[in-house]
Amino acid sequence: MKSTIFDSSTQNPSPKFQSFSPQTPKNCTHCNKIPRSLSHALIHYATSSITPQQTLKEITVAASVLAVRSPCNFLVFGLGHDSLMWATLNHGGRTLFLEEDESWIQQIHRRFPMLESRHACYDSKVQQADSLMDVGKGLECRAVGDPKYSVCQLAQKGLPEEVYDVKWDLIMVDAPTGYYDDAPGRMTAIYTAGMMARNREEGGITDVFVHDVNREVEDTFSMEFLCEGYMVKQEGRLRHFRIPSHRDELDKPFCPF
Repeated sequence: MKSTIFDSSTQNPSPKFQSFSPQTPKNCTHCNKIPRSLSHALIHYATSSITPQQTLKEITVAASVLAVRSPCNFLVFGLGHDSLMWATLNHGGRTLFLEEDESWIQQIHRRFPMLESRHACYDSKVQQADSLMDVGKGLECRAVGDPKYSVCQLAQKGLPEEVYDVKWDLIMVDAPTGYYDDAPGRMTAIYTAGMMARNREEGGITDVFVHDVNREVEDTFSMEFLCEGYMVKQEGRLRHFRIPSHRDELDKPFCPF
């Protein structure tokens, strides 16, 4: 998968492939076979009439990062028709999907048992977005630390324990539901993704993606808590941020000036 180079700066958004001649190791009887996960993905998308919600150009943004960073640890808020694609693009790495709807998890698991997904609980509502934005500007929400132990109301604490323990290289926020007032909204998911990146152990960069930034919550919360200064690209409804670890530089400003 690392040999795939995506170039979205041209008029043709199709992937460009770098030619190469890999050396086949001696005594390797399976080296020329494609991974089973890739064959599953090819068959599924070739025969499915259901397309992912993200456009080709939007998908290309994260796919180009995966082409460089995979195999890696990839955390995705949301489980959908594009999940098999993301897991396949991160072949050899760990891709974990967080989903609010347990029945949907079971349905997807029956079709794609190879996907790793966990149930996530949210206690926020879209109609609380303004008040949560005010809360997020308080000092307790700007302190770098493990979101699991944060006293900030925006820190998502209803996630499986393993989510807090893994050093995630990429985080995609494409859930939970956020298109009506009583929906949980993505306020806490966006904030928590940013804090996981800032609290990353051993330094380094976390690539964070937020989808549906045409909506007010995704727009304002991504700019406030992932920071406009860390944004490297916007393609359609998708924003890409590269957030450095603040763990060893606690005096680093929450957002770059």
